[in-house]
Amino acid sequence: MRYIFLCLLISLNIFALEIKPLYKASVIPKNMTVKVKKERFFALMVSPIQKVHKELLVEFQDVKSSLKLGINQARIEVLKKEYKVTSDKALLKALKPHSPSIVLAQAAMESAWATSRFFRQANNVFGMWSSNKNQPRIAAGEKRGGTKTIWLRKFSSLEESVREYYKVMGRGRAYKNFREYRYDSNDVFIIINGLDKYSEIGKKYIKELGSMIRYNKLMKYD
Repeated sequence: MRYIFLCLLISLNIFALEIKPLYKASVIPKNMTVKVKKERFFALMVSPIQKVHKELLVEFQDVKSSLKLGINQARIEVLKKEYKVTSDKALLKALKPHSPSIVLAQAAMESAWATSRFFRQANNVFGMWSSNKNQPRIAAGEKRGGTKTIWLRKFSSLEESVREYYKVMGRGRAYKNFREYRYDSNDVFIIINGLDKYSEIGKKYIKELGSMIRYNKLMKYD
């Protein structure tokens, strides 16, 4: 009897796994509720963000150790050139990745919870623009000044989009203060104070990010 009960329990668990919905970035479920929209977003975004964050954290620790020991200078010089910095400390500031909770909050806001056209058609989670005609890209629906086409990057995967986002945050001039905040602190709500240049709404953007992180309990993914 006990054996039969265990078999039944296992079969029920397998059945539960089979009926779990599999979401695609390019497809929005019909009549999607807010609950399903968020479930889809987390199903699509948590894994690539955590994966990239883990890889970047390992790289940061490796470089920090190399600098302390005075080894791997050739690799360090390549990274300095890639991130457009000259000092060791500036390189560490460029490489230290911020927490997944911040990335998830920005991803949700920039992609309208993974429903934007750029997300669906180009795996572009953060609405990153493109000025290089040789890059894979798609045109925005609106033109700048009514005449000039705005282009957005097209990525092969959500993971690639997240990786490029981290790189932009690590070397963009507008995010110098942000890099200072995240280097000096691991407190999510302190770090986001450096993101006032990320959006045209400035300080309001920081407030909305904080609310997004708190309300959706995003720190559990850190």
